[in-house]
Amino acid sequence: MNRAYYSSSVVDFLNENNDSIYGKISGNYDLNKLTIQQSNAWKKQIEILKQSLLFFNGRIYFEFTIPRMGKRVDNILIIDNCIFVLEFKIGSEVYDKYAKDQAFDYGLDLNNFHEGSHNQNIIPILIADRAPSHNTTFSKSINGLHETICVNSNNLKEVIENSLLHFKSYDMIDVKLWEESIYKPTPTIIEAATALYKKHNVLEISRSDSGAENLFVTSNCISDIIDFSKHNQKKSICFITGVPGAGKTLAGLNIANQRSNYEKEEHAVFLSGNGPLVDVLREALARDKVKTAKENDEALSKENAKSQVKSFIQNIHHFRDASLQDSKAPIEKVTIFDEAQRAWTKEQASSFMKRNKGNSDFNTSEPEFLIEVMDRHKDWCTIVCLIGGGQEINTGEAGLEEWIRPFENKFEDWDIYYSSKIIEDSNYIKDENAITILKNKRAEKKDELHLSVSLRSFRSSQLSNFIQEIINNDISKARKIYLEFIKKDYPIAITRNLDKAKKWLNKQARGTERTGIIASSGAIRLRPFGLNVKAKIDAPIWFLNEREDIRSSSFLEEVATEFDIQGLELDWTCVAWDGDLHHHNNQWNYKKFTGTTWKNNSHVDRVQYLINSYRVLLTRARQGMVIYIPNGNNEDLTRPAFMYDGTFDFFKSIGIEEI
Repeated sequence: MNRAYYSSSVVDFLNENNDSIYGKISGNYDLNKLTIQQSNAWKKQIEILKQSLLFFNGRIYFEFTIPRMGKRVDNILIIDNCIFVLEFKIGSEVYDKYAKDQAFDYGLDLNNFHEGSHNQNIIPILIADRAPSHNTTFSKSINGLHETICVNSNNLKEVIENSLLHFKSYDMIDVKLWEESIYKPTPTIIEAATALYKKHNVLEISRSDSGAENLFVTSNCISDIIDFSKHNQKKSICFITGVPGAGKTLAGLNIANQRSNYEKEEHAVFLSGNGPLVDVLREALARDKVKTAKENDEALSKENAKSQVKSFIQNIHHFRDASLQDSKAPIEKVTIFDEAQRAWTKEQASSFMKRNKGNSDFNTSEPEFLIEVMDRHKDWCTIVCLIGGGQEINTGEAGLEEWIRPFENKFEDWDIYYSSKIIEDSNYIKDENAITILKNKRAEKKDELHLSVSLRSFRSSQLSNFIQEIINNDISKARKIYLEFIKKDYPIAITRNLDKAKKWLNKQARGTERTGIIASSGAIRLRPFGLNVKAKIDAPIWFLNEREDIRSSSFLEEVATEFDIQGLELDWTCVAWDGDLHHHNNQWNYKKFTGTTWKNNSHVDRVQYLINSYRVLLTRARQGMVIYIPNGNNEDLTRPAFMYDGTFDFFKSIGIEEI
């Protein structure tokens, strides 16, 4: 894969005609989108670099791909043992914070995901060509990555010279090996959605190493099922499973992106009942569209941008309601249901429709109704269900069984494809009758439909197994996994002090990495410590706004619950723990706070929802987390010390260190 629009030795770059260089760069760009502003920026960039790189030997790259972010850095410059990440702001008279963060984030991406850049000296440089000179200091951030240095067009050469003297070594970077080294990007779901909406392919923004190759295998398998259904005029449904953070949503978004082809009569939509996820992704896409339009000197309002992205990502309940009002087949031939296990049971759906829609005739589960809607097509269609095992977190969520039961006596002409994990792992199906239906219908089992490697926690693929052993109350297995696979690469700390937890998060986060405090919706008695789980967050603002905004996750003031964060993620989290799930007498205890007291939570479904809530919370951090367990107070009957001390001791026994 050619990662740059132009690459050359510095010597050849200096000798090559400016117009020739510009022609090669612009020749790799979409000429329909090439603006005068971008064209002039490249020409000025070439001039500045030519005057700054005289007498240097090395390698230069223009528009180098940063896969995780779906973007390109202006220049990568490799000289001796240094990797310079150059971000130009032509015409700028100031060093904007967002631009400094942008340059640093590019360097951070190389440090985290590009093997050839691991532990190398990475120096991000922001070049605001008209800005005043800035004092140069070298401040290391992590590994070999340094904080962004700010320069103008006149002192870039000086900064490069000083860097080479500062980092002088006989260990030179092998440029050929660097170019050929593996890139293992793991985009956040927000980054992935933004890049895919811009028509990037999942191959361009995700890892390509063997450990995560099943993401591509799964994507190809779904694509083959859709092609088969289309060419043979068949209706089909397929069930994709995966560990938390394995890329189920990414695979679904990729299909929605690939199959939105109106000329071929392929209309796809990504549907989710997860309101915060839909709101956050739509807001992120809309903001990016407005920003891109502004960069291209085009006018686009936020409202118009939001209207344009609605066809790509929709709320499943809005899709359902529209299908109730119109009995015709929907325009979409491919529907991707994210977190399909959260669709409503017959009882929940019927009750809601009667209470809120005045419809007393609705008498099916949400999955069965949605299958009926797609069955209206006369020729072909495909339903893709993305299933998270053990992640039902609310009353009335149907689980996978409700998607299978309708096929017992109806929809005889449909093809069914399912991940092998569905019948092997009890986290997916607890009703044996549903498994019997699959077997009787001769549904086709496909191993390719399971995503087994977590991409979210790119520092440790064993995180989901570790969390499962915690839930299983198996200290010895959890400790073994933690010490062997987690501790070295995925920082986890524990504390009884919330201020220490916040300081730990702020120390870990670099650049625009996001932090946040999360807690169970049942964690009512965290309120004495300033954490009110009943106070509703504004999800798009919490997940997207800068850390200076008091409503932002990174401000570490507002707390999100499992309902807010399921399907989304942060880089670093503080998981605040309350007495609703506490360790006492060598076992987990399940409680619900009602009125002024904790009551036993003995209902099987509610216990499972509580367990799943903590599973969600413990798998939201991409890079690491701190677990905050407050001290109890025996004078407060709602916060007895034993409810907190036992849980704290449990995590300490695993080997997690206190801060």
